[in-house]
Amino acid sequence: MSLKLRLNTATATQVVLAKIGNPQRDEPLQTSRQVFDIAESDQEALTALFLKPFKNLIGHRFVHYTSLDKQDMYRCAKTIFADPDKLLPAGIEIAQRLYAKSNHPNIKAGDLCIAFLKEVHIEGELVSGLCILKSDSVVPFLSITTHDGDLHLSTQQGIQPEKIDKGCLILDFKADQGYYVLTFDRSGGDTKFWVREFLSVEAVPDAAFLTSAYAKMAVSFLEEQKPEDDTPPWDTCNAAREALEYFEERDQFDLQEFEKEVLKTPEAAAAFEEHRARIAEEQGQTLDTSFEISKKDVTKAKKRIGAVLKLDTGVEIHVKSTLSTEYDPVLERGYDDTKGMKFVKVYYKEQLSAS
Repeated sequence: MSLKLRLNTATATQVVLAKIGNPQRDEPLQTSRQVFDIAESDQEALTALFLKPFKNLIGHRFVHYTSLDKQDMYRCAKTIFADPDKLLPAGIEIAQRLYAKSNHPNIKAGDLCIAFLKEVHIEGELVSGLCILKSDSVVPFLSITTHDGDLHLSTQQGIQPEKIDKGCLILDFKADQGYYVLTFDRSGGDTKFWVREFLSVEAVPDAAFLTSAYAKMAVSFLEEQKPEDDTPPWDTCNAAREALEYFEERDQFDLQEFEKEVLKTPEAAAAFEEHRARIAEEQGQTLDTSFEISKKDVTKAKKRIGAVLKLDTGVEIHVKSTLSTEYDPVLERGYDDTKGMKFVKVYYKEQLSAS
């Protein structure tokens, strides 16, 4: 079961700031000389901005191959939770770790914000939290001010909260298991840098994570297995929906049963095993073969299913998952002898929008 987490009770009280360059480009690291105390009048607004990206994320935990106390990020968080007055030195150490890991040429310089939070509500407890946000870019914005009785327009550079690239939220919960960590990376790059190299976390193997992982895995596997012919992509979409029906109809997932009832043939089961092993290696953790199914995450997976038919004429046809089981009445495929070309005919009653 997913943990019961409420972020609207939290308050950000102090922040450590840093500018993180790329060592390969000889860009410097600059860190706060003192902790920035957030004014009480600003706490509500800033807390909402800090925590907005962390809704509906999969839980993670810190890991180390020998001992958690040797894991740098875990140790820094533990130091701060034990004594919030250590926010500055521990925050600087976090910034130094990120700087040391930012040595790939594709990693951009950016601004780092490390905020201490109090009273985060999780599983009926109020715990402390540590919010780490990195923005790889700044945007210009306009400011209209009053000066000497007149209005003046000026431009400044700042961080746009909706476009913060990377972040993690560490909660002082289940410390002996590596804390409870939420993380995201919107940069579109290799998330191994943020998740595995900097944070060194793995997903908590609960029902939500495993259901989501296997549902995505089943869909991506079926997409890889589609034949190299004129089979329409919505056929694969339908196959993916049928695979997810296995999750909908059961409370418990069993890999052997799934392979037998959904994949059907030994060849398909063997190919899926290879696919599963590759995904597990990319994620850096093994995946359980039996677990309780999270119905909420099955519903999310179904909403993500869709089909796209890309044609050599530059036309793309997008079919929503809600239509995929009823495409026969509205989509017709054929061949035009006169033009010597294939076609797709689309039937509809009303145009809903145009762009």
